[in-house]
Amino acid sequence: MNFFVVLNGKSIKQALVIMIAAFFTAWFFYVENIVQIPAFSSDDGPKAVYKGEKDVALTFNIGWGDEKAEPILDVLKKENVSSATFFLAGSWAERHPELVSRIVKEGYEVGMLGYDYKDYTELEDAKIRQDILKAQEAFRKLNIKDIELLRAPTGHFDKRSLNIAERAGYTIVHWSLDSKDWTNPGVQLIVDNISKAKKGDIILMHASDSAKQTAASLPQVLDQLKKKNLKMVTVSEMIANGKSDSKEVN
Repeated sequence: MNFFVVLNGKSIKQALVIMIAAFFTAWFFYVENIVQIPAFSSDDGPKAVYKGEKDVALTFNIGWGDEKAEPILDVLKKENVSSATFFLAGSWAERHPELVSRIVKEGYEVGMLGYDYKDYTELEDAKIRQDILKAQEAFRKLNIKDIELLRAPTGHFDKRSLNIAERAGYTIVHWSLDSKDWTNPGVQLIVDNISKAKKGDIILMHASDSAKQTAASLPQVLDQLKKKNLKMVTVSEMIANGKSDSKEVN
């Protein structure tokens, strides 16, 4: 009888080892899939695009203020940058139609940053839908149609907001490289952060008044990207021209 118990204990231990190994193997493949699943091809629901395959996409968030956007547009024009994506809050766009008009006329892509600057993960479903619809209406009144890209106002999103955005006809766009310009760390640190850029990166910058050093850093940022032979494209061009990676959330 004792012999049987010893054998049984060994069997249990072996079974536990196998189960643990299987768990970590499954987890490895799960995490790998999160990183590598192409956007628009997942069977288990929408995901946020955060990276492409080639080129780089320079993106600017604007949620409030009327002082910093124009100098940034001036730098882009001076440096002959024709491709960038501006994610605009609907409430800001309503207050600054002349700046929105300039962004469009100079050929830059417009995406939505919601309407109010609220964290979608903290809102009820109906409130998320309302925020998206209010932004949609604001841009419709400005005669900007066919917007397909949406960035969560605070950068925070979950499966609920991804599903709501998809049903409204939008793809949520995150980023793979944060310039940290919103922390105002100094021009050189912003430049250093973006010097890490590589093919496929979607770069986050800001043109709200809280980002006080973005315009000053931009000439060096653009020079860094050119030295690395990284072509600047819009987010839509990046998605259309090759495989894009997506981000799954819990």
